[in-house]
Amino acid sequence: MSTTHLLVVGAGQMGAGIAQVALQAGLTVTLVDVAQASLDKGKAGIEKGLAKLVEKGKLDEATRTAALGRLALSTNTLDVKNVDFAVEAVSENEELKKKIFKDLDQVVKPGGVLATNTSSIPITRIAAVTKRPEAVVGMHFMNPVPLMQLVELIRGAATSDETYQATKALAEKLGKTTCVSKDYPGFIVNRILIPMINEACFALMEGVATAEDIDTGMKLGTNQPMGPLALADLIGLDTCLAIAEVLHKGLGDSKYRPCPLLRQYVEAGWLGRKAGRGFYKY
Repeated sequence: MSTTHLLVVGAGQMGAGIAQVALQAGLTVTLVDVAQASLDKGKAGIEKGLAKLVEKGKLDEATRTAALGRLALSTNTLDVKNVDFAVEAVSENEELKKKIFKDLDQVVKPGGVLATNTSSIPITRIAAVTKRPEAVVGMHFMNPVPLMQLVELIRGAATSDETYQATKALAEKLGKTTCVSKDYPGFIVNRILIPMINEACFALMEGVATAEDIDTGMKLGTNQPMGPLALADLIGLDTCLAIAEVLHKGLGDSKYRPCPLLRQYVEAGWLGRKAGRGFYKY
């Protein structure tokens, strides 16, 4: 079944980004969030993103207007009808995600797909709360969605071939490249990325070097566009800590133990760019 109506739950940076690329690809999109203020902010972000593409000559005005005309907003998932494909993009809270998936089970058409943008929570556990675990899949977009090329696809224990193929087809329709992971903690990207960030935190805590020198070393020494501590600030230190805890608990190896300095910064409310302070001040 080809996707024409996409439901995105969560109007934050990730959800709004997913909605934007889907609108650009010609899909009808319903963006859902329990908070009207979040919906308004998400819509404004989409409008700004599309306007930038017009300015750069990558989109014409008629296409932008048509895209915004296919966007609907709602504060209640259960009010949305005729959904082919749903992507949940709320914060990394397993109980919240499970509650949303029980709702998605009721609104997505038979034969449709229920996808989660989780960066670390097991797909199999989320799928188990639905009546169709074979239709549940991980569809992990990278941040910022309009700019990042990758979508990581994660097959849960019950994910069917049909669900996987439909998800891969949608990702490609959105102009993305996919990689496939089994349902292990952290999947591919965060299994490797978060321990690197965590190790940078340990290096800072132990006084190996300043945050600036750690980031300069990794940027210029390994040809990364951004150092690990600056990247942690961009991701959000609370998100980095949450994923580190999932890795530590799920894999049971002490090498994934979250750095005490990372935990202290989160407890202080120094969450990175969104809070104005993390490893750097903004």
